[in-house]
Amino acid sequence: MIQCKPKTKTYIALGLVLVVLISGLIYILNHFATQRTFGLWFYLLSATLITLVTLLLLVKMMAAYKFISAGKEQIITRLPLKGMTKHYNLPQVLVWEEEKMISNKREFKQLTIVFDDKNSFTISNHEHDNYDQFVNYLNKKVASKKIDAVKKSKSAKQKNR
Repeated sequence: MIQCKPKTKTYIALGLVLVVLISGLIYILNHFATQRTFGLWFYLLSATLITLVTLLLLVKMMAAYKFISAGKEQIITRLPLKGMTKHYNLPQVLVWEEEKMISNKREFKQLTIVFDDKNSFTISNHEHDNYDQFVNYLNKKVASKKIDAVKKSKSAKQKNR
């Protein structure tokens, strides 16, 4: 069974960034409480900005914490923070699409799968392990349900006419 899970390296790096942000927020608040060498506007602005960035990073980390497994003619999706696990048989896959982009000389791939209950699941190669194996599995088992970028661009051109 192929299991795509979040990469540990990604969460360690984001966790370190969170530690730095929270340390900076604590420092700013402590500096305000003890020394107050800057104006009030500086403390308000910096504390607000650091708090917003911290919250956005936490939400991003929580949203990307999901697992998907494939094998034995079924796909299992798990969202541990929501406490949800869903089992899908391969015929329940409506469509799937892999988008590729090149950014900073690195290839970024994102896979989106839509199931018959209108739920969708998205993973990327930079944030999840075994991404390529999962795409190969989908190519073998449900290749007919793949949306190609060429088909998509042709249909968009036809709609514009």
